[in-house]
Amino acid sequence: MKPQLSIFFILFSIFSIGQTKVKDTITRRANIGFIQNGNAVTFKPETPPLIPIAGAPKPSYSYLWELGDGHYSKEVEPKHVYKNKGTYTTRLAVTNNYDNGKPPATRPKKVAVNDITDTNYKDIASIADQNGFAIIKNCDPIPDQEMIVVVSYQNLENYVSSGKLYLFYNEKQFKNNNFELTDFRTYANEREVKENLVASTDDLDDSNTFVASAENTIKRKKYRNTTTEEDLDASLSDANKTYHNVSILEFDDANPGETRNVFYTFKTTPEMIKDTSATVTMRGIFVPNRSYKNHKIKNLEMEIVTSHDPNKMGSNGSFMNYRLVRFKRVNFKTRFQNNGEGPARKIRLETDVPDMFDKKTFQIESMYPECPICPKDEEPTISCLDTIIKQKQIIFTFKNIYLPGSEQKNVQEKDSTKGFVKYSMKFAEDFHKVKTKSRTAIIFDKNEPIITNYATTRFLPGISIGAKAGYNIYPDLDKSTSYFVGATISPFKSYRFYWQAEWLNALNQYNSAVKVEEEFLTNPNGVRQLQRTTTTTENKNINWEIPFLIRYNINNYIGVGAGVQVNVNVSSEQNQNIQVDLYEGDKGNFLIDSKTTENTVKNSFTDFKTGLLFDLTAGFARIGPSLGARYVINFEQNFNYIQLYGIWKF
Repeated sequence: MKPQLSIFFILFSIFSIGQTKVKDTITRRANIGFIQNGNAVTFKPETPPLIPIAGAPKPSYSYLWELGDGHYSKEVEPKHVYKNKGTYTTRLAVTNNYDNGKPPATRPKKVAVNDITDTNYKDIASIADQNGFAIIKNCDPIPDQEMIVVVSYQNLENYVSSGKLYLFYNEKQFKNNNFELTDFRTYANEREVKENLVASTDDLDDSNTFVASAENTIKRKKYRNTTTEEDLDASLSDANKTYHNVSILEFDDANPGETRNVFYTFKTTPEMIKDTSATVTMRGIFVPNRSYKNHKIKNLEMEIVTSHDPNKMGSNGSFMNYRLVRFKRVNFKTRFQNNGEGPARKIRLETDVPDMFDKKTFQIESMYPECPICPKDEEPTISCLDTIIKQKQIIFTFKNIYLPGSEQKNVQEKDSTKGFVKYSMKFAEDFHKVKTKSRTAIIFDKNEPIITNYATTRFLPGISIGAKAGYNIYPDLDKSTSYFVGATISPFKSYRFYWQAEWLNALNQYNSAVKVEEEFLTNPNGVRQLQRTTTTTENKNINWEIPFLIRYNINNYIGVGAGVQVNVNVSSEQNQNIQVDLYEGDKGNFLIDSKTTENTVKNSFTDFKTGLLFDLTAGFARIGPSLGARYVINFEQNFNYIQLYGIWKF
């Protein structure tokens, strides 16, 4: 029996362990390998296996090498020639595309150069084609992960210059900070400085920026490419109004034509916005010469992602101020990557268009591969982009192009396999305050479509303040009059359901029921007398009505609502008139004497009532003037009443 019990115990233990889910705490790591020949070094990454996503394209890695002397590379296995002897710290950032795990962590590795055997050294590549200022990233941000941002600047002057470099991050339009700057690395003796960037009240140029909070309505410049500006104070003021944080570096002695790179490591915060259709930005300002106000500006746009998927759709319409967007443009961007083993010659993007946008205002902002718009009514023989606007879709077709595949032989630069279309539209004539969703089907040549995420647009609640005045009718009170004025607060121009709170100050007056008391008396002479006491009461009070209700707009002109209400008598005054009449005899036929006295009683906050209300409005239900009627049921007798009012919402 004992052996049987032992076997049963062993089997039970194995079964229990098998049923227990062990949390995977192993961090995937990538190592830096290299082959060195004097000052020529060929780097090779050692990466863990990829974890495919079901239904997604084949996963792959992309790389950003920081080579320790100011150079960087995005090749898989870069070869680099170091100019001088020394020890260089090499870093590698690995991004896992179409992969179900976290990016592999890497550790820096030192490369010691003791001999100069190769004189084929090349300086950092010129960025003159980008106006001497560029910002790149190794990946799009994912909450609670690291990302690398490289800021490159070039002295395009014909003299040695010393200037400044600003990098602004963490936009104020978001509730929480999206990034934490954990480290930055310089290779040309750039030094960090502090400045008191106080926003001025200068008027800034108009812009199309509208993704802002209800309070943040200052017009801003819109920077797409690297632009050259002259008013540095205005640019810094504008950036300070837009961003919470800034890193400022000073540099010296940049030679004519010299390019330099600065590397920033950012940790995305756990609290960062999770909206995968949202676009976040950083802004760089490059001052080539500290003695002058001339400067260059570059925005880095990034889409929030949950995984590193190059096929993605995004929009900058995530947090729009409804009051300001009627004549503004919403930007949309669809990105794609050819993950095939050969080039794509035709790429078709079938993009949803929500009804609230006016397709007549559609325009293309930029694209890659860059090419002209296809001619109408003829088959193109050159590379071009064709656009077809349908009722529910816009179809973009890149024709006669050559976009290499990421798995194609001899393709080293992954960025060359990526493309995008960026376009914008205005809102239609009558659009409502509702969230929209759209996505894109991406078709490479004759392959199966790849469906992107949803790009959403949504509006900030905004605040609508209303003025309200009217009259209360108390059917059960004698000679009652009640006038009121007040204010309402609700979300601005809500579409269907919304909450509304009110405060009303009512001046009420009514008479209580007349009270008559009779009493028989006998005077000293033994004569019977009748004493009649008549009491009339006039009530005056200042009453606060505090309703809280949920409303529903049936259409643009009729709305209904229901809710609860509190009534508080802030101050009340009761004026009593007491008349005592004395009659002779039991029947009171002969008036002997009459006396009148008055009594006034004042109180504060003596009465508290609660109740339900039902409401109907007709007019401009969402914004502007309307008339309304409300029935209030108080949980106390004789105080049910009807309210007639006019309201104007702003």
